[in-house]
Amino acid sequence: MMLPRARHAAHAAVAIALLASTCVARAVPPTREEIAQWCNDAEDTVQCGRLIEAKQMQRLPGLAARDGATLKITLFPSGSHAFTDTEDLHGGTAYNLWDNWSEINAVVISVSREDRTTYQVLMRGNGRTFDLPAEPVLAPDRKHLVTADFCPRDCSNEIVVWKVTRDDIARQSSWTPSPAWSDAAIAWKGPDALAIDYTPMGATDSRRLERRLDDPSWRAAPR
Repeated sequence: MMLPRARHAAHAAVAIALLASTCVARAVPPTREEIAQWCNDAEDTVQCGRLIEAKQMQRLPGLAARDGATLKITLFPSGSHAFTDTEDLHGGTAYNLWDNWSEINAVVISVSREDRTTYQVLMRGNGRTFDLPAEPVLAPDRKHLVTADFCPRDCSNEIVVWKVTRDDIARQSSWTPSPAWSDAAIAWKGPDALAIDYTPMGATDSRRLERRLDDPSWRAAPR
């Protein structure tokens, strides 16, 4: 028969093991400065993604493993999810580890196709993946994320707020600036406001604005 003290120690050990399994070290997404440094000698977007992944795997031991063209992510509480690169006449598609959101048990994957990079969020609890047009930024309240998809061509040129639940990510609202922008970087200022550094189309200087989520100019997603 297990004594109370021993039983308590056993329960504590199990709790610690479970915590360690789900709370893989929290990485930060690579900064622009880090990307420039790591990818200085990269031949293309795909190779840059691999170099970033190698650095992020060092920060996140035990979360992911690569075997040739296959990236395998450990799910929690059990299982794994594999992303396998493909090749075609246009160069194919490459998947790389980008970041870990231990707060919501999710992993961010970069997806490189030719010179375009989009992202997927993998929910480690159920293995579901969600496609996003630009790098997602998780809100402090963990209930939302935001993307800013801007470039001179082939982008949606809009900011989108997404609602996050335990098992799902759904488009909530969007905003398209006018005149258009060629670039934008976005960050949260608390759970209800955004700070945006942007470059107007045709300009070279960066500017900043702030937008609240309750601003009436946001367009609600169709139901």
